[in-house]
Amino acid sequence: MKRYTRLPVLALVCLLSLLGLFGQTANAASAQATHSSTASSADRSDKQVVAYFTQWGIYSGFFEKNLVSSGTAGRLTTLDYAFSNISPELQCTSGDPWADYQRPFAANESVNGQADSYGQTLAGNFNQLRELKQLYPNLKIMISIGGWTWSTHFSAAAEPANRAAFVQSCINEFILGNLPQVSGDPSGGPGAAANIFDGFDIDWEYPDNPGNGNPYGPQDIVNFTGLLAEFHQQLDALGAQTGKHYLLTAALPSGQDKYANIQLDKIGKYLDWANLLTYDMHGPWDATGPTDFNAPLFCDPRDPSPAPANTYCINHAVLDYIRAGFPAHKIVLGIPLYGHGWTNVPNVNHGLFQSNPNMQPASLGGGTANYNQLVTLNMPRYWDPLAATAWYYDGTNFWSYDDPASIFIKTAYIRILGLGGAMAWPLDGDDASGTLMNSIYQGLRR
Repeated sequence: MKRYTRLPVLALVCLLSLLGLFGQTANAASAQATHSSTASSADRSDKQVVAYFTQWGIYSGFFEKNLVSSGTAGRLTTLDYAFSNISPELQCTSGDPWADYQRPFAANESVNGQADSYGQTLAGNFNQLRELKQLYPNLKIMISIGGWTWSTHFSAAAEPANRAAFVQSCINEFILGNLPQVSGDPSGGPGAAANIFDGFDIDWEYPDNPGNGNPYGPQDIVNFTGLLAEFHQQLDALGAQTGKHYLLTAALPSGQDKYANIQLDKIGKYLDWANLLTYDMHGPWDATGPTDFNAPLFCDPRDPSPAPANTYCINHAVLDYIRAGFPAHKIVLGIPLYGHGWTNVPNVNHGLFQSNPNMQPASLGGGTANYNQLVTLNMPRYWDPLAATAWYYDGTNFWSYDDPASIFIKTAYIRILGLGGAMAWPLDGDDASGTLMNSIYQGLRR
């Protein structure tokens, strides 16, 4: 068995970090930006290039069409649509039918340039996903179930008496495409969304943890494994009938207190891969500090955060997963397309690792802002070669974020450790040119 140690990887990352310090990797990545409007070229690498498209993004003007104009769609292997809800009756259900399959898209909003018309069987995001798939036939599209807001009923749905019916409801609605017609709208009906989704991404946040105030208990630990086994079994049975392999992935946590409640040595055999949520390590929810990084690759030994927060970093989580028995080649590393920030930060150490009772979340986005917003701030940029990540600081405002330089290094880390690829959240956080998604794509193809 391969022994995973930190030193060889650290040596390379330190070298790359020095390059990142001077912005050379960022410039090189940006110079390689290309646009594709034909069949996906992301299959040139054996690494997964995964990204989440949020259901609610259309309310702020971000459409599937944007993935075509930015060139991002041609770089993806997999698009995860977030999210499906779970009803109190423990059935998979749309949390927003209007956004999912009822909203008519105008010609200038649609992938194929044609407007939806009243009475068609399928509209909304689902129809745009279908059009996207027609344009990029190699692209796999997944429906992600749960998320932070809609994990409330996972604990009950995963109970042995409930899980088979729950999984069948998910297959019925999203694989077979039998959508309910609601509120008198003609969209939906039997088979309306058939052949759009290629599988499921299970985003339970989190087993045996309250997450967003959810019901939970120690039974979740074995029930999560059982739920994945049930999805795997039913999808395989369906695939035996259709001749197709349906994908099963899971969004898994990067905090030690959360992945300690997951049977990492058992779940890998049921999953095609896992999307590690390797971000939100630190943020302005700790209003008074210390200011710290959203998604550091390595733990900076100077980090003054109290334990265990001073060991919240990507490498720590990844090595824990591998040592626990989760296959390295099934780990897809999460990369945020957004940053976290504070204001009233003391002007010491360029704002890094500072605490102050007068600090508060930065005014932009309540302390969380997309990359496409942050790059317009024109703030001085700094680099931590130990954590291999960047930050902005202007004397009072501090922002931690990922840029092409940090992504260059993270993709090198993925290749060195033989991980499965990279995942990004959320797609509407990138700029109009798809700069960060192009950096991920180029980095994985080196």
